[in-house]
Amino acid sequence: MPKPSSTIDWEALSLRLVFTSLTALAVVVLVSPSLIVILTSLTASQSLRFPPSGLSFRWYVALLEADQMQRAAWTSLVVATWTTALSAVLGTAAALAIARSGSALAKAFDFLFMSPLLLPALAFGFAALVFIYQLGLRPSVPLLVLGHVVVCVPFVLRTTLAVLTQLDPALLDASASLGADGWMTFRRVTLPLIGRGVGAGSFLAFMASFDNVPVSLFLADERTEVLPIHLWQQIETNLDVRTAAASGLIVVLTLVLMLLAERFAGLTRQIR
Repeated sequence: MPKPSSTIDWEALSLRLVFTSLTALAVVVLVSPSLIVILTSLTASQSLRFPPSGLSFRWYVALLEADQMQRAAWTSLVVATWTTALSAVLGTAAALAIARSGSALAKAFDFLFMSPLLLPALAFGFAALVFIYQLGLRPSVPLLVLGHVVVCVPFVLRTTLAVLTQLDPALLDASASLGADGWMTFRRVTLPLIGRGVGAGSFLAFMASFDNVPVSLFLADERTEVLPIHLWQQIETNLDVRTAAASGLIVVLTLVLMLLAERFAGLTRQIR
C-alpha cells in the first residue's frame, strides 16, 4: 500500500541529511586551505602568521621585485602552454580514432592513454627519468614538456570522448554526401561540435601541467626551475611571505580561469 502523504519518509530524509553533511564537510576541507592561504598572504607582518595581525597588499606588491619567482612562473607558463597545445592535438586525434572504432584494440588504447592517471605521480616521474637515461638523454625542457604531455593527454581525451558520444553520425554522412573530404568535414562540422569538450580538456591539462610537481621534479634540468618547485623550496627554507602571496595569486587566477572556462566551454557539463 502507498504511504500516506502526511507520513514523513525518514529513509529519504536521513539519506539527504547524510549527503548534505558529507558535501558540506568536503567543501570545508577543500575550500578552507585556499582561504587560509589568501588570508595569510594579506598579512602585514614580516613573517607567515595565521590569523594575520593586520591586512595589507604589501607582499603582492613585493612579487614585482621577486625576479627568481617571476622567472620560475614564466617557465611554468611556457611549459604549460606547450603541454596544452600538444595535449589538445594528441588527445583530440586519439579521441576521434577511439570513438570511430569499437574494436577491442581501441579500448586497449583508451586504457593505455588513461593509465598515467592510475599510476602514482612520483612513480611515473622516477620511471620517466630512468627511461630517458636509458636512452642516453638528460633532463631538459623539451623532455619536461613531453613528460607533462603524457600525464595531461588523458584530460583532453576523456572530455573529447564524452562529447563525441553525443555527436550524430548522420551529420558526418551528410557532409560527405555533399562532397566534403575528411579534413573539411573535421574542420567545418566535427571540430565546432566537439570544441567545448576540447576546450574543457585543454583547461584541465593546462592547470595540471602548471602545478605539476612530481614530473617536473625529475625531468627538469639544473638550470630550469618551475614555479611549484620554487615555492616548495621557499617553504622548506625561509617561509617567505611572498610564497603565500604567489599561492594566493594562483588561487585567484585559477578561479577566474574556471569561471571563464565555465562561461565559454561549459566546463562542468563536459567533465560529467
